[in-house]
Amino acid sequence: MSAADVTAVEILGHTHKRERDRRLVRIWLGIVIVTLFCLVIVGGATRLTGSGLSITEWKPIHGIIPPLSAGEWQEEFDLYKRIPQYQQINKGMSLDEFKGIFWWEWAHRFLARGIGIIFAVPLVFFWLAGKIEPRIRRPLIGLLALGGFQGFIGWWMVSSGLSKLTSVSQYRLAVHLTIACLIFAACVWIMRGLAPHSDDTSPNRRAKAGAALVAVLCMVQIYLGALVAGLDAGLTYNTWPLMDGAIIPGDLFIQQPWWINLFENPKTVQFVHRMGAYALLLLAIWHMVAMLRDAPGTTHARRSVVMLGLILVQAGIGIATLLSQVHLHTALAHQGMALIVLAFAVAHWRAFVGEYPHEVTVKVLN
Repeated sequence: MSAADVTAVEILGHTHKRERDRRLVRIWLGIVIVTLFCLVIVGGATRLTGSGLSITEWKPIHGIIPPLSAGEWQEEFDLYKRIPQYQQINKGMSLDEFKGIFWWEWAHRFLARGIGIIFAVPLVFFWLAGKIEPRIRRPLIGLLALGGFQGFIGWWMVSSGLSKLTSVSQYRLAVHLTIACLIFAACVWIMRGLAPHSDDTSPNRRAKAGAALVAVLCMVQIYLGALVAGLDAGLTYNTWPLMDGAIIPGDLFIQQPWWINLFENPKTVQFVHRMGAYALLLLAIWHMVAMLRDAPGTTHARRSVVMLGLILVQAGIGIATLLSQVHLHTALAHQGMALIVLAFAVAHWRAFVGEYPHEVTVKVLN
């Protein structure tokens, strides 16, 4: 066998090994993504059921153990009785009713702790086994650090409702959800980069920019949706397509300074979220038309059609959520669909960049 043949065999063997390693890492990241999805959904249920303030202390380690006796349950309940939410909204609540909201918040924190283990332990194993490519090591370490910081943000959010407010701050809720979705989107981005791509090339820079804009606007819509949830703005103006009897309702900027309405006026926040949905839909239509015109028959064009379909479904669920006055199951479907749309938009954008190239070291034999 010639030196060239030996080199070719070595390159082929390295490529096969790298494909196996990438498949394992993709499976791991896929499990992380599914767990993150569940975490966000349980977080949404915690918010919708008013359960987020039921655990008034932050115990990162010991808090994994729920109350195990009647005395421990009573102790947790007595702590809850000290905060404004109980005193002003839930006064007279029974212990069994308290357990109902406690378990939602406990499940949310349990999943948050679990995702740390699901992410960190395999990361260390794959790293030591040489299955993590150098180009994705820093991003993965950054995500691990961001996940730890997210735990602090979660407590920072909860603490806002323990002394004066009867619910958490909408600002802090929006930050908490947005960071969770950033972690979710980053995992999708990395996993997609490790997957095989089609041979279809991007037709032009405009196509890539359009895909990026759709993904970014999806994230902005999630942030706006968090503000709506934080202000309970979805419980008002439950009509569509009109809002308060008009396409553009009045009193949108009644508070001063004017910009504070964008964050603290429930009417304005809901209106902006509606307008964001229309903008996202129009952008997705424009992107699909451009792709079908500039790259007909390609996977990029087909994905743009699927993405528009997903956004239309999400719009329908959003309208149903509004008309139902934020029915629990409909609202959770809306939140879950938002994550599905975000994941698809990020994966679609990532496909324009191309997969990570194989890192092959060619050994020259004399």
